[in-house]
Amino acid sequence: MLTKSSTELIRRQNRALVLGALRRKNGQSHTELAVETGLASATVTAITHELVDERIIERTEAPPAGGRGRPRILFKQRRSAAYAAFVRISSDMLQYSMVDYSGTLIHRIEEKRDNAGQKIEDFAAGIRSTLFRLASKSRVSREDLKAISISSKGVVADDNTTLLWSSVLGSQQIDMRKTLASDWDAQVTLNHESLLVASALHSSLSQTEGRPIPRLAALSLGHSIGLGVVHADGYESPRARAPGFGHMIHSHGGALCRCGSYGCIEAYAGSYAILRAAFRVPSNTIPANFVPFLEIAKIAGAARKGDRLSSAAFRDAGTAIGNGLARLISLHGKMPVVFTGPGVPFFDLMRPGIDEGLSASLGVRIEGPPEISLSLDEERLVFEGHLNHTMAAIDREAIAPRAAGARIDKPGTNGRGGEET
Repeated sequence: MLTKSSTELIRRQNRALVLGALRRKNGQSHTELAVETGLASATVTAITHELVDERIIERTEAPPAGGRGRPRILFKQRRSAAYAAFVRISSDMLQYSMVDYSGTLIHRIEEKRDNAGQKIEDFAAGIRSTLFRLASKSRVSREDLKAISISSKGVVADDNTTLLWSSVLGSQQIDMRKTLASDWDAQVTLNHESLLVASALHSSLSQTEGRPIPRLAALSLGHSIGLGVVHADGYESPRARAPGFGHMIHSHGGALCRCGSYGCIEAYAGSYAILRAAFRVPSNTIPANFVPFLEIAKIAGAARKGDRLSSAAFRDAGTAIGNGLARLISLHGKMPVVFTGPGVPFFDLMRPGIDEGLSASLGVRIEGPPEISLSLDEERLVFEGHLNHTMAAIDREAIAPRAAGARIDKPGTNGRGGEET
């Protein structure tokens, strides 16, 4: 006989299955949910009744198939059931987004960053202030905001809340959870941006293929060089990681990197590295904090016109990346690689070096190079990565475990003090 605790665990798991199915495709019938989740019809009925009563999902009517008969009853997420805020930290900008429970963007704020350097106290105060402004503009209360998801390139601690090093703050470390704990009750998480990009790409491409892709890497070209890797072997959920690819050693004692080390991949492939090489600036020169991509575009234009120094700068960048990818494949096996980021328009100039760097690996020479593709819209992928990770966590950790019959807001309200529309 099942104990009370095991019965409750099964209940949570089943609720999570239904919520996950609606997250993949919002607006499904009872029958579709049963097929999608593999649950018995009676179980789906009980769970949907619970979730409707808790004001997590709602029933809507749709025209019958073929245009005849009774309307179809579909279940959809109630947009006011919960809210999440996303913060994207990049070299030149901070982007804040508020989304509702359905994943719909409600409001966005973008702020230019001061690239001359910033004290950690001022940086933290700015994030706190703008999050308050975002919530106010979105009419979302402290109680309604269930999660704050933050992304940055750099080095993220295993606790998924502490930024250990970044091009934005250097060695100044910041614990995002502690920074925001006094302002919000929401769950605060920090992820490497490339991890979110890789997760979004893996989810999208797996849906296209109709099955989980075993492995995939997303490599971001820009001011920084970031890498996200997703594994989906066996029956386990996909696992995403963001190894410190840009700060792997390409040449021992080589060019100076923004991290202070010598010979990192980024010290040859980052935008500041390309600028330094194209103008024959000594490789031990302190890297620029920020390089406008208009400058990189000018160097690319010169390379395409045959300028040897400019061409060599991009080729050397590609070689460093190719060598790094060869090591990655040696450790993890062959996998598709998707290049993203603001440096993608210059990929053709890096490609000869990337192929050369990859060919240095015996495994690549035997099995052939990885499948390589490009994705131009990195900003969209970061947003989708935030969305996938954060809303799934809200479903799993806040909604699925809730006691039966509990409500998230008062009946007849939208959770923000107004009448339900």
